[in-house]
Amino acid sequence: MSTWLQGLGAMDPSPLFAASLLPYLLFLRWIGQSRCFHPLTLWGFRLTLLFVGITIVAAVVALFVFDAELVAVDPLHGGAEAFLTLSNGLIVAGLLKRSAQEEASRMGE
Repeated sequence: MSTWLQGLGAMDPSPLFAASLLPYLLFLRWIGQSRCFHPLTLWGFRLTLLFVGITIVAAVVALFVFDAELVAVDPLHGGAEAFLTLSNGLIVAGLLKRSAQEEASRMGE
């Protein structure tokens, strides 16, 4: 079993990352068409893609400019993570707003 885990640890994750984009794009399409979520939630999920793009660019800059991995260059790493924080905040804000709207409509019945 340890050789299986070692093989898994040595695997390049890039193909998995690329393969994960299609389901996420389909999810974004579904969530946009479903109208089940507040628009802020939809924007939060969309900004998650922006976070991924910014993280890729920041990782390339860290590698070529600083000859280091992204986690070792705090300003770039923190800047990229700020977009994840923003997207998560919008998701939560939208969920809270939708919950408040549903509560208000139940009270009005």
